[in-house]
Amino acid sequence: MDNQTIHICIAINGKKYSSDVLPNLTLLDFLRESIGFMGVKKGCDSGHCGACTVLLEGKAVNSCMLLAVQADGKRVITIEGLNEGEKLHPIQQAFIEENAIQCGFCTPGMIMSAKDLLDKNFNPTDLEIKEALSGNLCRCTGYTKIINAVKNAADKLSIQRKASEMEEK
Repeated sequence: MDNQTIHICIAINGKKYSSDVLPNLTLLDFLRESIGFMGVKKGCDSGHCGACTVLLEGKAVNSCMLLAVQADGKRVITIEGLNEGEKLHPIQQAFIEENAIQCGFCTPGMIMSAKDLLDKNFNPTDLEIKEALSGNLCRCTGYTKIINAVKNAADKLSIQRKASEMEEK
Protein backbone atom coordinates (compact mmCIF):
# COMPACT_ATOMS: atom_id res chain seq x y z
CA MET A 1 0.00 0.00 0.00
CA ASP A 2 1.29 3.41 -0.99
CA ASN A 3 1.67 5.95 1.84
CA GLN A 4 -0.81 8.22 0.14
CA THR A 5 -3.60 5.65 -0.21
CA ILE A 6 -6.13 4.38 2.29
CA HIS A 7 -7.53 0.85 2.33
CA ILE A 8 -11.34 0.70 2.21
CA CYS A 9 -13.94 -2.04 2.12
CA ILE A 10 -17.48 -1.21 1.00
CA ALA A 11 -20.47 -3.54 0.58
CA ILE A 12 -21.92 -2.51 -2.79
CA ASN A 13 -25.15 -4.16 -3.90
CA GLY A 14 -24.55 -6.96 -1.40
CA LYS A 15 -20.97 -7.73 -2.45
CA LYS A 16 -17.83 -6.54 -0.63
CA TYR A 17 -15.25 -4.54 -2.55
CA SER A 18 -11.83 -3.71 -1.11
CA SER A 19 -9.35 -1.28 -2.58
CA ASP A 20 -6.56 1.11 -1.81
CA VAL A 21 -7.75 4.59 -2.78
CA LEU A 22 -6.46 8.12 -2.72
CA PRO A 23 -8.02 10.09 0.13
CA ASN A 24 -9.61 12.60 -2.29
CA LEU A 25 -11.36 10.01 -4.51
CA THR A 26 -15.12 10.57 -4.51
CA LEU A 27 -17.53 7.72 -3.95
CA LEU A 28 -18.93 8.49 -7.42
CA ASP A 29 -15.55 8.01 -9.11
CA PHE A 30 -14.86 4.90 -7.03
CA LEU A 31 -18.18 3.35 -8.07
CA ARG A 32 -17.80 4.23 -11.77
CA GLU A 33 -14.07 4.06 -12.46
CA SER A 34 -12.78 1.55 -9.93
CA ILE A 35 -15.73 -0.86 -9.72
CA GLY A 36 -17.59 -0.25 -13.01
CA PHE A 37 -21.07 0.67 -11.83
CA MET A 38 -21.93 2.91 -14.76
CA GLY A 39 -25.57 3.40 -13.73
CA VAL A 40 -24.32 6.00 -11.26
CA LYS A 41 -24.15 9.06 -13.50
CA LYS A 42 -21.67 11.91 -13.32
CA GLY A 43 -23.66 15.07 -13.95
CA CYS A 44 -22.77 18.34 -12.28
CA ASP A 45 -20.10 16.84 -9.97
CA SER A 46 -21.10 19.44 -7.37
CA GLY A 47 -24.17 17.97 -5.63
CA HIS A 48 -26.81 19.93 -7.53
CA CYS A 49 -28.30 17.51 -10.09
CA GLY A 50 -28.81 14.20 -8.24
CA ALA A 51 -27.68 12.05 -11.18
CA CYS A 52 -25.16 10.32 -8.92
CA THR A 53 -27.66 9.42 -6.17
CA VAL A 54 -27.07 6.11 -4.40
CA LEU A 55 -28.30 4.68 -1.13
CA LEU A 56 -25.72 4.77 1.66
CA GLU A 57 -26.92 2.78 4.65
CA GLY A 58 -30.42 3.10 3.15
CA LYS A 59 -30.36 6.89 2.75
CA ALA A 60 -30.22 8.71 -0.61
CA VAL A 61 -26.95 10.63 -0.98
CA ASN A 62 -25.10 12.40 -3.78
CA SER A 63 -22.08 10.19 -4.31
CA CYS A 64 -20.15 13.08 -5.90
CA MET A 65 -20.22 14.87 -2.55
CA LEU A 66 -18.80 12.00 -0.50
CA LEU A 67 -15.31 10.63 -0.42
CA ALA A 68 -14.92 6.90 -0.95
CA VAL A 69 -13.21 6.67 2.44
CA GLN A 70 -16.40 8.00 4.07
CA ALA A 71 -18.21 4.89 2.83
CA ASP A 72 -15.63 2.53 4.28
CA GLY A 73 -17.37 -0.25 6.21
CA LYS A 74 -20.80 0.81 4.99
CA ARG A 75 -23.50 -0.51 2.62
CA VAL A 76 -24.11 1.16 -0.74
CA ILE A 77 -26.86 0.33 -3.19
CA THR A 78 -26.69 1.58 -6.76
CA ILE A 79 -29.33 1.33 -9.48
CA GLU A 80 -27.67 -1.93 -10.53
CA GLY A 81 -28.49 -3.39 -7.13
CA LEU A 82 -32.25 -2.85 -7.26
CA ASN A 83 -33.38 -5.47 -9.74
CA GLU A 84 -33.51 -9.17 -8.95
CA GLY A 85 -31.78 -10.84 -11.88
CA GLU A 86 -33.86 -10.11 -14.95
CA LYS A 87 -36.82 -8.87 -12.88
CA LEU A 88 -36.98 -5.10 -12.51
CA HIS A 89 -37.68 -3.50 -9.16
CA PRO A 90 -41.27 -2.16 -9.00
CA ILE A 91 -39.95 1.41 -9.05
CA GLN A 92 -37.96 0.73 -12.22
CA GLN A 93 -41.01 -0.91 -13.80
CA ALA A 94 -43.24 2.03 -12.84
CA PHE A 95 -40.86 4.53 -14.46
CA ILE A 96 -41.08 2.54 -17.71
CA GLU A 97 -44.86 2.21 -17.53
CA GLU A 98 -45.34 5.94 -16.92
CA ASN A 99 -42.86 6.96 -19.66
CA ALA A 100 -40.82 8.82 -17.06
CA ILE A 101 -37.46 7.94 -18.54
CA GLN A 102 -36.94 10.25 -21.57
CA CYS A 103 -33.15 10.28 -22.21
CA GLY A 104 -32.54 8.23 -19.05
CA PHE A 105 -29.59 10.19 -17.68
CA CYS A 106 -31.37 11.36 -14.53
CA THR A 107 -33.45 8.20 -14.14
CA PRO A 108 -31.10 6.18 -11.91
CA GLY A 109 -30.81 9.05 -9.43
CA MET A 110 -34.55 9.68 -9.52
CA ILE A 111 -35.25 6.01 -8.87
CA MET A 112 -32.80 5.86 -5.96
CA SER A 113 -34.36 8.97 -4.37
CA ALA A 114 -37.82 7.46 -4.90
CA LYS A 115 -36.65 4.23 -3.25
CA ASP A 116 -35.46 6.15 -0.20
CA LEU A 117 -38.84 7.90 0.00
CA LEU A 118 -40.94 4.75 -0.52
CA ASP A 119 -38.93 2.79 2.04
CA LYS A 120 -40.06 5.33 4.65
CA ASN A 121 -43.41 6.51 3.32
CA PHE A 122 -45.67 3.89 1.73
CA ASN A 123 -48.25 6.38 0.43
CA PRO A 124 -46.63 9.77 -0.24
CA THR A 125 -48.56 12.81 -1.39
CA ASP A 126 -47.56 14.70 -4.52
CA LEU A 127 -45.90 17.32 -2.33
CA GLU A 128 -43.91 14.68 -0.42
CA ILE A 129 -42.77 13.16 -3.72
CA LYS A 130 -41.73 16.58 -5.03
CA GLU A 131 -39.79 17.26 -1.83
CA ALA A 132 -38.06 13.86 -1.97
CA LEU A 133 -37.05 14.42 -5.60
CA SER A 134 -36.14 18.09 -5.19
CA GLY A 135 -32.42 17.29 -5.39
CA ASN A 136 -32.82 15.48 -8.72
CA LEU A 137 -32.93 17.50 -11.92
CA CYS A 138 -34.40 16.36 -15.22
CA ARG A 139 -33.79 18.44 -18.31
CA CYS A 140 -35.89 16.38 -20.74
CA THR A 141 -39.36 16.13 -19.28
CA GLY A 142 -41.78 17.79 -16.97
CA TYR A 143 -41.95 16.15 -13.60
CA THR A 144 -45.58 15.00 -13.96
CA LYS A 145 -44.62 11.62 -15.41
CA ILE A 146 -41.96 11.15 -12.76
CA ILE A 147 -44.42 11.92 -9.95
CA ASN A 148 -46.93 9.53 -11.54
CA ALA A 149 -44.21 6.87 -11.70
CA VAL A 150 -43.50 7.21 -7.98
CA LYS A 151 -47.23 6.93 -7.19
CA ASN A 152 -47.47 3.88 -9.48
CA ALA A 153 -44.46 2.36 -7.70
CA ALA A 154 -46.07 3.03 -4.31
CA ASP A 155 -49.15 1.10 -5.50
CA LYS A 156 -47.00 -1.78 -6.79
CA LEU A 157 -45.06 -1.98 -3.53
CA SER A 158 -48.30 -1.89 -1.52
CA ILE A 159 -49.59 -4.88 -3.49
CA GLN A 160 -46.29 -6.69 -2.90
CA ARG A 161 -46.45 -6.03 0.86
CA LYS A 162 -50.03 -7.28 1.05
CA ALA A 163 -49.15 -10.43 -0.88
CA SER A 164 -46.17 -11.02 1.40
CA GLU A 165 -48.36 -10.59 4.49
CA MET A 166 -50.86 -13.10 3.10
CA GLU A 167 -48.08 -15.65 2.51
CA GLU A 168 -46.90 -15.26 6.11
CA LYS A 169 -50.36 -16.10 7.45
